[in-house]
Amino acid sequence: MRRIGILGDIGSGKSFAAKQFGYPIFNADHEVHELYKKNIKVFNKLKKILPDFINSFPVDRIEVSKAILADKNNLKKIIKIIHWEVRKKMNIFLKKNKRKKFVILDIPLLLENKINKKGDILIFIQAHKKDILKRLKKRKNFNLKLTKKFRDIQLPLVYKKKKSNFIIKNDFTARKLKKYAKSILNKIQ
Repeated sequence: MRRIGILGDIGSGKSFAAKQFGYPIFNADHEVHELYKKNIKVFNKLKKILPDFINSFPVDRIEVSKAILADKNNLKKIIKIIHWEVRKKMNIFLKKNKRKKFVILDIPLLLENKINKKGDILIFIQAHKKDILKRLKKRKNFNLKLTKKFRDIQLPLVYKKKKSNFIIKNDFTARKLKKYAKSILNKIQ
């Protein structure tokens, strides 16, 4: 099994691009949402460290957002709890898919959390800033301040791009992205 890591800015279309490869995808953002919805242990840990913000189960993402906006240290506290759980889920995913030719890792903090391995193929998804902002504004509960806080904990995009084996210029059309994905898969097989 070879691991393909998808990198890029928030809203650049990483998840959309990941789907175009046609292999199993580990989507860290999806796993975080599932933890908030279904994991009572995560709720209890978050409630303990953020009693002024986390009030009920399932965890309300708006409450989490308010906690992050209130104090930058709250994001670090949340990350300590959530990333451990997401890493466990990723290991289960990797074991389950160990016989697949490729797996796709759609993990926003792949490099920051040192989840990538030496043989991983890294693909940077590049999109125009105006397209990214337009897409982000369409998201439910979009908050520019919150987006900036998340960007602050990420490595610079220039660094991620430099570390990548391939760059996909995303114009948000499935046809073009499928073509890029097929071309990359042909090169690495």
